[in-house]
Amino acid sequence: MRISGFRAGAAWHDPSDSECAPGAVAQIDELADRIESCRKFILVGKIAVIGGSVGLIATLVGAIEFNPSVLAVAGAAVLGGIVVAGSNRSTAQAATQELAAAEAKRTAFIGQINLRVVPDRDGRQ
Repeated sequence: MRISGFRAGAAWHDPSDSECAPGAVAQIDELADRIESCRKFILVGKIAVIGGSVGLIATLVGAIEFNPSVLAVAGAAVLGGIVVAGSNRSTAQAATQELAAAEAKRTAFIGQINLRVVPDRDGRQ
């Protein structure tokens, strides 16, 4: 079954209509990529927080010998991880909202297309 929504002479994009931009799919893909990138950085931030916390706890418990540089690096890892995860979480939330709006706009545009079923060569629909 093939579906066609185009009439002879119909254009995909009317430049005067900003609602039906052909770049909507590209925008959706770009937002999805941004969200995925943010998720990766959030994971890295969480790993840094966990690693830094393990280093701090191990130093405090005495599992590793006290060393001020280890404490500094562990503390920096905890703080840096919190910052990276938090920043990317808010960016991901904003991108998710933009993605939902772009998908809604694309869905509305698709709903405006006059789709009709085109029979196959065998006459099946």
